[in-house]
Amino acid sequence: MREYMGNNDPKYSRTAKKHEQHHSSKNHNGPRKRPVRRPKKKMSLFSKILLGLALTALVCICSGATLFFMWAKDSPTLSEQRLASAGSTMIYDSDGNKIMSLGTENRSYVNGKDIPQKLKDAVTSIEDRRFYKHMGVDPFRIVAAALSNVSGSSAGLQGGSTLDQQLIKLSFFSTKRSDQTFKRKAQEAWLALKLDKTYSKDQILTYYVNKVFMGYGCYGMQTAAKYYYGKTLDQLDLAQTALIAGIPNAPSQYNPYSNPTYAKARRDEVLNAMAANDKISSQEAASAKNEDVKNGLLQSHQKQGATENEKIADPYIKQVVEEVKDKGYDPYKGSLQIYTNLNMNVQKRLYEIANTDSYLSYPDDELQVASTVIDPKNGNVVAMIGGRKNGNVTFGLNRAVQTDRTNGSTAKPLMDYGPAIEYLSWATYKPIKDTKYIYPGTNIQLYDFDHEEKGTMTMRNALIQSRNIPAIRALEAVGITKSQAFIEKLGFKYKKTLEFQNGIGMPSSTLQNAAAYAAFANEGIYHKPQYINTIITADGESKKFASSGKQAMQPSTAYMITDMLKQVITEGTGTRAAISGLYQAGKTGTNAYPSDIASKFPSSSSMDSWFNGYTKHYSVSVWVGYDHQYENGNYLDRYSQSLASLFYKAAMTYLSQGKTNTDWSRPSNVYVKEVNGVRELYLAGSSSQTVKDEDGDSSSISSLETTSSVLSSTSSSSSSEETSSSSSESSSDNVSTSSSSSSATNSSPTNSKSSTEKTGTEQTGGNLDNSNTEKTGTNP
Repeated sequence: MREYMGNNDPKYSRTAKKHEQHHSSKNHNGPRKRPVRRPKKKMSLFSKILLGLALTALVCICSGATLFFMWAKDSPTLSEQRLASAGSTMIYDSDGNKIMSLGTENRSYVNGKDIPQKLKDAVTSIEDRRFYKHMGVDPFRIVAAALSNVSGSSAGLQGGSTLDQQLIKLSFFSTKRSDQTFKRKAQEAWLALKLDKTYSKDQILTYYVNKVFMGYGCYGMQTAAKYYYGKTLDQLDLAQTALIAGIPNAPSQYNPYSNPTYAKARRDEVLNAMAANDKISSQEAASAKNEDVKNGLLQSHQKQGATENEKIADPYIKQVVEEVKDKGYDPYKGSLQIYTNLNMNVQKRLYEIANTDSYLSYPDDELQVASTVIDPKNGNVVAMIGGRKNGNVTFGLNRAVQTDRTNGSTAKPLMDYGPAIEYLSWATYKPIKDTKYIYPGTNIQLYDFDHEEKGTMTMRNALIQSRNIPAIRALEAVGITKSQAFIEKLGFKYKKTLEFQNGIGMPSSTLQNAAAYAAFANEGIYHKPQYINTIITADGESKKFASSGKQAMQPSTAYMITDMLKQVITEGTGTRAAISGLYQAGKTGTNAYPSDIASKFPSSSSMDSWFNGYTKHYSVSVWVGYDHQYENGNYLDRYSQSLASLFYKAAMTYLSQGKTNTDWSRPSNVYVKEVNGVRELYLAGSSSQTVKDEDGDSSSISSLETTSSVLSSTSSSSSSEETSSSSSESSSDNVSTSSSSSSATNSSPTNSKSSTEKTGTEQTGGNLDNSNTEKTGTNP
């Protein structure tokens, strides 16, 4: 029975066997046998690697999913208003008032039912061929794009973003390349999924077709069809439709007007994609590719005129757009809000001064004006006028930033006397010789506007009278290298080394001049000009822009230059810019014709007239001249040469309304000394009595002419200063100057004060300066 149960009952058998083995081991006299242990099977290296990779992948997936949902919850709210908006960039003035929108003036919306099927096929074939299959995000495209990027293959012409994601990017996020972060990509994907769940495919495609930027300020493909072909989308043939569908990828590159070769290549790429996607036959694609890419393009466009504010602010807005691009944003794609430093009231006044006869009388409509107004404390560009009588144009020629005209004698404080004070510690009464001068290393003699030589004079008198020879002697004493280093700190950058003749005129713009003179007004601190205050991107990110400022020169240098330039306005060449009671400083500048063509124009005529002036609140630079200055009749006579000063006066009069009127404070290291009845300045540590001149001679200041004996106390006629080579003396034959002696009381310390201390009738007239040298080579 026991044996039977043991053989047939597994449970009994195991129990019985254990019991028997236990008793057997007790009764057995031999050694006890240990149970045999089987060795554990070791995991292979390959298996360990696989396990490690699997665990790593799991951790990454979990971490990635966690990050994705953390970022996704901060996504913008999906709204139909944002999806349907024009996507244009809004530009505002300094008070937050809207000036204009980029692109919306030419926008034509197309309803979904009016979008032709061939355009839908073209867009989806080139941009997102699985558009009707995925749910907003296409994993297949992401993998394909990744593999294409790794392999370097161009087969994956479509990127990883679907049309849904592209629409989300255009509607809610910045298109700036540096903003393409993982967080942004996660939010794009999340919103694309929500978009696909909320709207139909046709609705999404309609939003996309109406939002994309198409070049030339056009938003939307219907707008582009009308701009390029003068037709609606349903009127385009297959080749034209393919071109329109391909433009959004790179509107400038695929511009059929300026880049027909690239435009054709892109169009053909779209046609090939349509054929590969079975939307057209290969024969249809081949036929369309044979069509000339310029077929049907309009040769002229009737653009809607700019609004009044847009017309007035056009030169400023043009520079804003350029600065936005320089900062890495795309103003035509980014749906940005741009807050500028433009004071629209000042801009309107500059426009009125330039374009009406209410303030100045212009000889003709061809005479041009450019002007820039800058805040010395921060470098903000307050206003800018780029020309006059320009009509109703958008982004027209902006002469305020052109650097193809030299600034005449306004260069003297920058290149000559500023560096002399900064590096050589010259006093304002430093003796300088106004005697025969030959440019170093040449046989070219430098002449002044009156072809006279006045002997030794002070630096102050030389600047007030705008004498050319003393200015170049100062430049020679400093050296070109140091002088150029000085102006580079003031924003003037030149690829070539300047020449001595640039000490009386260097190529520059009103923007550069206003910014440089602003440093004189601001204790030597230079701020890079700033048009933009704040940019807000489509995703709400706000970024402010400001210039921190750099100490370009010692405060003492700025003060001493300012002190002399105040007298330029009160009794020198700039009296036409005088404003009674206002503390201001400034410098005139004109350019005569080169000696080889000077005989074709009146001897007193000039090509350009400048005035740079400033108060503690504003720095203003003005240029007046003709675009084609070498054509017959396009010269500045004596009255026209005064227009730069008069324009400045009209502008500064308006700018100074409601502003505090205070003089500049003298730095502690600048000392005052009365020399022959003239209030002069010198630096601590420098000689206050005798300063060696550039030839090493010592001259007692008491032996020099005083200001009163050099300058005319009154002048009924205007003259122009100019330099010329020995072969161009005729250019100033009929130029006359007026000089008379007056009592020393006229040169009392008050003569260096600004016009606020004048109690008599406001001065008018005065000498106009004019600089020119024989050209020995191309200006840098």
